[in-house]
Amino acid sequence: MNTTITIKRVYEAPAKNDGLRVLVDRLWPRGIKKENAAIDEWPKELAPSADLRKWFNHDPNKWEAFQKKYKEELKQNPALDIFLKSHTGTRKITLLFGARDEQHNQAVVLQEVLEQH
Repeated sequence: MNTTITIKRVYEAPAKNDGLRVLVDRLWPRGIKKENAAIDEWPKELAPSADLRKWFNHDPNKWEAFQKKYKEELKQNPALDIFLKSHTGTRKITLLFGARDEQHNQAVVLQEVLEQH
């Protein structure tokens, strides 16, 4: 994928250079109105499963295992191929997430997976 992929919290103000803004959370982030979020897409199917999300619970001690489990889910998820094909040629994508922890969240993992394709 010849696309620049960045990540940022959905609570940060949208910027002109964000490109396509894609929310990668399964649940809508608390305290933010849809009209203020400037979301272009919300492919909930790309987010970790409810079971995996609940198990991880943003616990940094589970980070390594979470990454492996989420990557396995993505390998078997047809939504990943659909997303990749539908964004061939997109110059910039910003993956948006709601978690407070900017280093241990699904957007970090998804960014890595997308960059490898």
